[in-house]
Amino acid sequence: MSKRGLPAGVQMRHDAHYVDILSAPSKTIGRKIAIDLIVPNPAQPRTEFGDLSELTASISEKGVLEPLLVKPGAASGKWMIIAGERRWRASKLAGLTEVPCIEMDLDEQGVAEIALIENLQRKDLNVWEEADGLASLASKFGYTQEQIAKKISKSRTTVTELMSIAGLPETIRNRVRTAGITSKSALLELARQFDENAMHELLDGQMNPTARPASIRARAGKKPPASYASASPNESKTVEYVYIGDDFKLEISFTDGGDCNRNRVLRSLKQVFEAVKSDTSA
Repeated sequence: MSKRGLPAGVQMRHDAHYVDILSAPSKTIGRKIAIDLIVPNPAQPRTEFGDLSELTASISEKGVLEPLLVKPGAASGKWMIIAGERRWRASKLAGLTEVPCIEMDLDEQGVAEIALIENLQRKDLNVWEEADGLASLASKFGYTQEQIAKKISKSRTTVTELMSIAGLPETIRNRVRTAGITSKSALLELARQFDENAMHELLDGQMNPTARPASIRARAGKKPPASYASASPNESKTVEYVYIGDDFKLEISFTDGGDCNRNRVLRSLKQVFEAVKSDTSA
């Protein structure tokens, strides 16, 4: 008797969340379902599905190697996709009449959670889809950044950065889209600005490189003024900002020798604020 299973060298993906799902006590049924009886999730968090040509060619040659996750009870006796819409779309393009599925009996929250996490583990999401997906996990299910990092197998720092990008105001989002800014590092630099006005000022400077922010000239009430100074020529160049409060002294050092200007100080203060705010051990 010949052995059954996948061809040599072909492996199923076993992401942590799939293992958790399939080993959970909820009822799961593996079966093939007619492709016309499957419908997309109307609350699908993914908005772009990218080029399906390679996936379609792979499915035409080898079939669907990873089952779709579906939920029974959709309108007109159909099944709703929980995870695997790209495979479903590519299967239709490949001319398949049925696809392998794992039927799961989940509530609305379970469906939404799996759909979000499955999408976040993909490699071809753009930065906005990834950032907004993380924000949805936090807002819909009350997850902490630590919990999100574990669920999607990303570092806590990565999650914190993406959540910061997700918090960019709509006016800033519109400007960066118009300007074609898609770099994560550039968006993160915007997110670290102290307020929306500083974000607009930074964008103005990027679009007009000759524009430079004014230097800091603010004073702290009757206290000694906030000040900045450079190290001596014989030392490695360090630029400092100093603020003396009622019962504390704040010093910020920029060791790269760059300008100590208002935007840079505000950006640094916001970064420290976010780090302290998210530090649960403090």
